[in-house]
Amino acid sequence: MRDNFMIASSSSLERAWGWRDLITLGKPRVVMVMLVCVVVGMGLASPSLPPVHLVINGLVGIGLTASGAAAFNHVLDRRLDALMLRTAGRPLASRRLPTSYALAWASLLSVAGVGLLAWQVNALTAWLTLASLLGYALVYTAFLKRATPQNIVIGGVAGAAPPLLGWTAITGELGPEPLLLMLIVFAWTPPHFWALAIHKHDEYAKAGVPMLPVTHGDAFTRLQVWLYGWLTVAVTLLPFVIGMSGVLYLIAVMGLNARFMVWNFRVWRGRDSQAPLAAFWFSIRYILGVFAALLADHYGMLLLAQS
Repeated sequence: MRDNFMIASSSSLERAWGWRDLITLGKPRVVMVMLVCVVVGMGLASPSLPPVHLVINGLVGIGLTASGAAAFNHVLDRRLDALMLRTAGRPLASRRLPTSYALAWASLLSVAGVGLLAWQVNALTAWLTLASLLGYALVYTAFLKRATPQNIVIGGVAGAAPPLLGWTAITGELGPEPLLLMLIVFAWTPPHFWALAIHKHDEYAKAGVPMLPVTHGDAFTRLQVWLYGWLTVAVTLLPFVIGMSGVLYLIAVMGLNARFMVWNFRVWRGRDSQAPLAAFWFSIRYILGVFAALLADHYGMLLLAQS
């Protein structure tokens, strides 16, 4: 009888949470987008193919740290997440996973990631990755998110770091080029996230999160999406202006920018209730397309130079 009770208790615990919940804490889809930007930074930093060992160790180290930061975000936001339909099913918000387990997992991922970078990549990348983790998990999640409607703009510095980290992983140095890559992500973040915030206005209001649509209204936020969209367009043209990329990138990014601004225009006009969410999803494909164009242009020019 005692054995049956232990088996039943074990089965109940297994149903309550599992390894999939630990993976969910790391926000793997978000981390994958980040790692694509890291790869672009790595490729652009090298006149040829970057060293394989730096690519592998850099991606693993940055990926682990980013997953750790995401897990800390789950811990700090667990009460807010429980109030929002979009996030109520998360492991901590739904109370499937004990908070102490999540904290231990987040710490393990973060220490392992930063440690690997310091050991196998370089100290600069390790320190910058740690700063990005602290900026996202503590400065943004614990303070800015609850303090100001400009949380996305100010906190966007930490989220814009991946291409810069990819660059420093290969070179061990900072420079204007990786800072420009970081600026592209920084400018793109407000129209990307504010589009989602418009769509989720009621949920943010219920949770008491001072997102821009909640504090300044949807109309003002739609205008900001439109204006920041144009800022993003201007910044994405700078790689061509400074000679960092060539005509192939220019043609590709002009096409991407045209489609990007069509969606931002639909958000600004406010006549289509589905436009903000559609613009949000397109903006993810947009930023991936911009960086893919940079990488294709870079290696395309290398092939032309060698032929």
